[in-house]
Amino acid sequence: MATDIKISLDRLTQFVSKKDIAALAPLMEKYNESLHKGDGKGNDFLGWVNLPSSIKGSDIADIEECAKKLRYMSEVVVVIGIGGSYLGAKAVMEALKPTFSAFDSKKGNPMVLFAGHNISEDYMSELFEFIKERSFSVIVISKSGTTTEPAIAFRLLRDELESRYGRQEAASRIVAVTDSSKGALRTLCDKEGYKSYVIPDNVGGRFSVLTPVGLLPLAVAGIDIAKLVRGAAAMEKATAAGVAFDDNIAMQYAAARYALYEKLGKKVELLVSFEPKLQYFAEWWKQLYGESEGKEGKGLMPHSVVFTTDLHSMGQYIQEGERLMFETMISVGKPQSKVTIKSEKENLDGLNFLAGKRLSEVNRMAELGTMLAHIDGGVPVITVDIDEINAETIGKLIYMFEKAVGISGYAIGVNPFDQPGVEAYKKNMFALLNKPGYEEEGEKLKKRITVK
Repeated sequence: MATDIKISLDRLTQFVSKKDIAALAPLMEKYNESLHKGDGKGNDFLGWVNLPSSIKGSDIADIEECAKKLRYMSEVVVVIGIGGSYLGAKAVMEALKPTFSAFDSKKGNPMVLFAGHNISEDYMSELFEFIKERSFSVIVISKSGTTTEPAIAFRLLRDELESRYGRQEAASRIVAVTDSSKGALRTLCDKEGYKSYVIPDNVGGRFSVLTPVGLLPLAVAGIDIAKLVRGAAAMEKATAAGVAFDDNIAMQYAAARYALYEKLGKKVELLVSFEPKLQYFAEWWKQLYGESEGKEGKGLMPHSVVFTTDLHSMGQYIQEGERLMFETMISVGKPQSKVTIKSEKENLDGLNFLAGKRLSEVNRMAELGTMLAHIDGGVPVITVDIDEINAETIGKLIYMFEKAVGISGYAIGVNPFDQPGVEAYKKNMFALLNKPGYEEEGEKLKKRITVK
């Protein structure tokens, strides 16, 4: 198997036997094959399954050329989107960019900021204040162009662009990622002449990071998107329908989760890492798994923690609280940098026993110590081992988790590719805002709640 990612289920044996997990192989193989055949629920949203291997060099080159233009005309590029239209790009960016690189942004190396993922007046006001003296451009991502949060942000930022640069130059500073032929944003693209990319009809938002939805913002941020796609394509091959269970880490991960959910009654999965660079990767993972499995009263609740930080907050509950969870721990083999602890003559902090050790050694021992403590406390642990955090590895992780959630959703009997529950809050919000057509429902809701 051509991948440097390994999954270890050895630490589950005191909770679920290897025999129990191995017995799930036929079921996992069945649903993996179903994803490739397209004969399961939601089969009109399976475009992501063979997406990495279908991306052409010319596609990458076109995106990189567009990104280059945005980079050299902007100190700030604002990416407008919500859910899968921003989390994937944010996750990869946070994982691969130097942590403090934003403080050195300029034309040619712009800061990438996000909008349209909330409706906070303070957030938008502070964004406008920040870009007031800086040149900026916009990438707007929306299939319909009418999703409330990004539509509001785009209306405000487009007005600012046109006021500052004039309508013609503003159009050159706007790139849209939207539907190929319909919707409000497509209509505006055609009218104003915006450069645009297409969101494939058969790829849902939470699976879209390897489409222009994620690739364009990442290219603007200076990420090597060719390597990201190459990693995902390698994992596509390594988890294909013909790859046996013993060699297929997506099926193994799905089987372990299924066993812990169905046999042990676990209700929560914690995605854990000891690297803060993976914090937003976990946020992307939470959407992927929460929207895919959380329906019909079923599904594990995805949650995440970053250790050792959260060992000083959530650690107590994880160690001794209700035994409703298990952990999936992403373990990073080696860091990108080297920091060594030095000896001090007075040793007032008592840390001379660490003298000569790298921080990564201390972090690794904290990881192993935590794993053992949590297992002893009744928390099963799955480990996903990666060599290092780089573009290819992140691409592999993205695809592995996507494939596993498709298999897992089918295994628990839900459609992993819809999200009907997401619409409930929107209907109430529209009614409370007196949107035309919602007036009657709005009056009913206002009787149930005080509207300030």
